Amino acid sequence: MVCIAGWGHTKFGKLTDMSLEDMIVAAGREALTDAGIGAEAVDGIWVGHFNGGLVPDGFPASLAMSIDPALRFKPATRLENACASGSAAVFAARQAILSGEARVALVIGVEKMTHLPTAEVAEALGHAAYQAEEAGLSFPGVFALFAQAYFDRYGDQSQALAKIAAKNHGNSVNNPLAQLQKPFDEAFCAQVSERNPIIAAPLKKTDCSLVSDGAAALVLVAEDMLGDVTKAARLRAVAQVNDVMPMSKRDLLAFEGPRKAIHQAYARAGITVNDLDVAEVHDCFTIAELLIYEAMGLAAHGHAADVLEGGVVHAGGRLPVNLSGGLKAKGHPVGATGVSMHTLIARQVLGLADAMQHPGAELGLVFNMGGSGVANYASIIETVKA
Repeated sequence: MVCIAGWGHTKFGKLTDMSLEDMIVAAGREALTDAGIGAEAVDGIWVGHFNGGLVPDGFPASLAMSIDPALRFKPATRLENACASGSAAVFAARQAILSGEARVALVIGVEKMTHLPTAEVAEALGHAAYQAEEAGLSFPGVFALFAQAYFDRYGDQSQALAKIAAKNHGNSVNNPLAQLQKPFDEAFCAQVSERNPIIAAPLKKTDCSLVSDGAAALVLVAEDMLGDVTKAARLRAVAQVNDVMPMSKRDLLAFEGPRKAIHQAYARAGITVNDLDVAEVHDCFTIAELLIYEAMGLAAHGHAADVLEGGVVHAGGRLPVNLSGGLKAKGHPVGATGVSMHTLIARQVLGLADAMQHPGAELGLVFNMGGSGVANYASIIETVKA
């Protein structure tokens, strides 16, 4: 088994004064300090970074050497798998430890986005779509197709999407690392207005995640190092599933890639959704979170809104989802997101999530997704040394 022994995390948002390298250094250095492990003990570095033309740094792995001189000559690799690039880095580092090639791995996820106009950010992110059929379609446009298909089959779900947005904004108030620590009520999120315009019908501004800068980092260790660290959360099980890229070849509402990844992780961990205490999931758009409830097994197809009506996924509910504020309010610096999710669930199961803490959390789910449900990563994380 592989364990998370420490983490670092910049604030997410418009970090004008920080370069890509600055963010890598800040998060990585904090993670090593938090784990109490010196840079000389690190066996490899894995960096999750999408880029897609967002920055000119197309070769960022060795920027991590600036964290500490002792990292020079350590192997460093950049991983890219769209919005799941961070989890790709986590999974690759985990595999290196399981193979015996490493005992200590430094994982960093990072993205720099806010310096560009919104249209240029949308163009860069659009590179994660299937170019033969979907070139020129923005990701709000992509997920608007999911939303419209859901509405056509199950009726207008605008109120459910507003509940998700309001929930996640409310949660973000408790997360000092969040980009937008500001509550929005359900009525505001449900209503089209000058402050909440339609971005891609039927999705409004409050249905869309944020353009963000930021980095997050983890120190992963082999389980035989538990005696050398002060805390540890175990990656009990993981699963990665990639689907075909063209949306035209998929039933959008089946959300098969996310469902298969999550349920493979359940099976490998020997659990069901009812055993989970907390989850951080990929709410790039509110419709994505709604579909993920069904993929998790919380609701049957077409009935995801029921878990919102019952308060199941809210703070204090049976299985709170996105207590950090999610991508919706915490922010979504693409390459950093998967690493951030893993840090947040590790903090939850170790009782170190401060104002975000769900009492008694011992078992959590991370679900991170790249593209339109194409690259799907699920992790089950549990307490092992608190």
